This record gives sequence, structure tokens and C-alpha cells, in this order.
Amino acid sequence: MQTTFSISTRGAGLYEFTGDVARWLGNQTTGEGLLTLFVRHTSCSLLIQENADPDVQRDLNAFFSRLVPPSDDPSMSYLVHTLEGPDDMPAHIKAAMMPVSLSIPVSAGRMALGTWQGIYLFEHRNHPHRRQVAAHFFS
Repeated sequence: MQTTFSISTRGAGLYEFTGDVARWLGNQTTGEGLLTLFVRHTSCSLLIQENADPDVQRDLNAFFSRLVPPSDDPSMSYLVHTLEGPDDMPAHIKAAMMPVSLSIPVSAGRMALGTWQGIYLFEHRNHPHRRQVAAHFFS
């Protein structure tokens, strides 16, 4: 079983879509298997991360922004790919450092996530985008 989730972003940050995946999965199975998620873009990532305290998402975004600053920052003057804006190449770097796919075990029709775990699209670009995440469940 396959589907595609469409996630609208408002700029850089983490966007949880655990509920969307859980609803789709609940309509597909009551059994066991493996769920695979894959983001179809090169300037964002997928993460499983804490969903209880929003400070975690803010801190992760701040950390990666400091780790890989915009291309107009003097420390990034070596970058060549700059035509699409100062956030573009840094977004590609961040996406190269983080996962673009996730595998999640499914038991009794539910994802085997921990108590405080959620599924996030990590948008690395500063402007709004509509991102596509392909999902495949195999039992």
C-alpha cells in the first residue's frame, strides 16, 4: 500500500505529520509490517524526534542554522551554488547530513514509536514550500 503526504511549510523548521501517517496507516491495516517514508526533495529531511516540548524543535533548527549558515555568511564564501538564494546550498548540505527516508515497524496496525516520538519534515529553506513524502507499507 502506498500514498503520498503533502506537507505545506512556512519556512525553515520542523513540521510534525505523525497524525496524518497514523490515520492513513489505521485505514490500511490492523496487522504487522514495515512503514517506509521518503521525502521527494533535496532541501529538506525527515526526522523522528521528541514531540512533547516544542523547544526541542526550536533548538534543533537553531543548531543546524548555526552549523550551516546561509551562503552570504563570510564563513560560507567557498560555496559556488548560490543562484537560488543564500539558503539553498545550505539546505542541500543539511539534507545531506540528515535522513531523507525513515523505516518504522508497525504492530497491530500502529507505528511502534516511543511515547514522545513524532515524525517530522525538517524544512531547510526559508520560504514556504509544499513538500511530498511518499509512504509505503509492507506487511
